[in-house]
Amino acid sequence: MNDSTNVNGSTGFYKLSWLQRIGFGSGDLAQNLIYQTVCMYLLFFYTDIYGLDAGDAALMFLVVRLVDVLWDPLVGTYVDKHTPRLGKYRAYLVLAGVPLTGLAILCFWNGFSGSLLYAYVTYVGLSMLYTLINVPYGALNSSLTRDTNEITILTSTRMFMANVGGLAVGSGIPLLVALFAPAASDGSSTLPKDPNAWFITMTIYALVGLALLFFCFSQCKERVVMDEKETANVKVSDLWMEFRTNRPLRVIAFFFITAFAMMSVGNAAGSYFMTSNLHASATELSIFMGLGSLPSFFFMPLVPAIKRTIGKKNMFYAFLGIAIVGMLFLYGVAKMESPNMTLVYIAQFVKSTGVIVATGYMWALVPEVISYGEWKSGKRIAGIVNALTGIFYKAGMALGGVVPGAVLAYVAYNKDAIEQTPLAEEGILWLVCIIPAALLLLAIFIISKYELTDEVIDNINREIENRNNNK
Repeated sequence: MNDSTNVNGSTGFYKLSWLQRIGFGSGDLAQNLIYQTVCMYLLFFYTDIYGLDAGDAALMFLVVRLVDVLWDPLVGTYVDKHTPRLGKYRAYLVLAGVPLTGLAILCFWNGFSGSLLYAYVTYVGLSMLYTLINVPYGALNSSLTRDTNEITILTSTRMFMANVGGLAVGSGIPLLVALFAPAASDGSSTLPKDPNAWFITMTIYALVGLALLFFCFSQCKERVVMDEKETANVKVSDLWMEFRTNRPLRVIAFFFITAFAMMSVGNAAGSYFMTSNLHASATELSIFMGLGSLPSFFFMPLVPAIKRTIGKKNMFYAFLGIAIVGMLFLYGVAKMESPNMTLVYIAQFVKSTGVIVATGYMWALVPEVISYGEWKSGKRIAGIVNALTGIFYKAGMALGGVVPGAVLAYVAYNKDAIEQTPLAEEGILWLVCIIPAALLLLAIFIISKYELTDEVIDNINREIENRNNNK
């Protein structure tokens, strides 16, 4: 099957070929190669290589997210109101992909070492361009089909490939940095702090990401979008109206805050935990960070079957619970007098299994709330809905940037110290285990309020199609 096919002759309920599914998923792989590198390693780069104070870096991460709060709704509104020649949503993969690549590379350049202004300009610019890709990309899957089973497959494919990117970043970055860095004079095997090695590594990842964005663009065909008469009435205030009237959207918005805060805090602290608490080598750090994505290859392909068997809410409960168990296990192992690295790896795998499935599948809920909003208001404002979810997941990421920097400053983390103080090590451990576990408990409560079952959303989509066909 080389093209999309319509199911039962119903407009909008398309089945896609595997090449199209993989093509769509490659967009998230591309974004993760670039932005996961930022999430996992930029704070470490700023404090330990570029030379920023941890408190200054924490404040900058907060400022960047505040800019996003203003920028995201503008992007969502613009995307819904305009249809570029290259496609309503997919066009931005190309138009914003090239400058995003350039700024990602510049964020890891040490040419203005210690300059807070340079860090602000490059990181704010990177974040704004990421929004210009991520908001329309988030709306793209809802424009490919209305079929909920197909969207589940699309989401599973997307998150599988996103975690390929996560594995490449988590495991590959330390190895490539070590490869390009000169050998340490003291024979140390810890993560190198050579600026050129970091710059070369980021350049490679960014360019590969750009090629994947072009591939994603080539494979996506938009078929479920508003016509120009409907888009003419879209305005920024629709964002707040949608948030006020769309209860399922409010539920997943707050779920996004907690989920992304949990991931961002843990990811940002991972490098500090392995290098400062466990004195791990670059290879051990590579394994630990890689295990943050590895479970996706086993479990994301099973998500459609798991969801059919136990239902999506029970699936969230089960895997969020698994993640909490893994975090508490990791905390216990790290508190041992001589932590066993194998047990550290096992705990990381258990934690990551729960996190990957729960946070991966949550993206399948976005097309559902888009359809729910269309059913209630008659407007399919996918860009605005994705801008709203973008605001909230970036609010979560703001916590992920601010909290680690603030905690590191509070516990007096010293980048030049061979041995951190017990207080600093405990602070890092809380960032990796305790704070994320508390956020997941909150996430379980939030997702319990979600009301759109598969049966309900299928009926809503059929009603929308019947309404559209009778116009």
